[in-house]
Amino acid sequence: MNETILKIVAGISGQKPLVHNITNYVVMNNTANALLAIGASPVMAHAQEEVEDMVHYAGALVINMGTLSPEWVKAMIIAGEAAIEDGTPVIFDPVGVGATPYRNHVAKEIVTRCKPTIIRGNSSEIMALAGLHVQTKGVDAVSNADEAVQAARQLAKNTGAVVVISGKIDYVISEYKAYIVEGGSDMMPRVTGMGCTATALLGACAAVVREEEDYVAAALSSMVLMSVAAEMAEEKSGGPGSLQMNFLDALYCISLDPQSIVDKIQIHETTI
Repeated sequence: MNETILKIVAGISGQKPLVHNITNYVVMNNTANALLAIGASPVMAHAQEEVEDMVHYAGALVINMGTLSPEWVKAMIIAGEAAIEDGTPVIFDPVGVGATPYRNHVAKEIVTRCKPTIIRGNSSEIMALAGLHVQTKGVDAVSNADEAVQAARQLAKNTGAVVVISGKIDYVISEYKAYIVEGGSDMMPRVTGMGCTATALLGACAAVVREEEDYVAAALSSMVLMSVAAEMAEEKSGGPGSLQMNFLDALYCISLDPQSIVDKIQIHETTI
């Protein structure tokens, strides 16, 4: 698996895939810079009048429902349905699902109509999306990742998507396989949008494997990028502000020499 991951990471710089993001106001700058640092090409297009055309050019579509409005939801659905027609992978980040009835309704509609290829969320979001009643606190997780594993497995089975639970330990779960990705930095929860950054990187990795459709490997590659880059950044950082800056530098360094991370990859297949 490590060689596959290195091939995918190198493929981002080699292919420079266009990743179409319909994402939230809070993280647009962060996620665009992360995609640029790793070698992808981001576009943040959300107008209903152009999203369908933009999807036709993109290697992957990222739908992030962090800051919702009816107009943006319509654009997400239009883009998602266009992606299905093109065979373009759809990455869905159900930010804050479980917090309000409106978010729950929108998340369900996106899953039903856009048929995500990969779904990434924190433990509470994955549990809520799977239909479990969980306590939420805005967009932050209040459940442990371990509690969400069975919910993720059921969600993967029901939707056909690869499900990623991000947290102190990351899980990548399909209907048939499950992996743990370790690493990262304890400062990551102190930087806004790190989960959304993982979702954007999922888009870049999914675009690279679009023909092979190895989306489990794409998901593992993204979470490895997050964990290794955060570890590299922490070594040079005195706090969350410098971590954010050094994280982008680390992604850039990885893009120049993917082989350099081979000894830092911490992946374990697990049973659930």
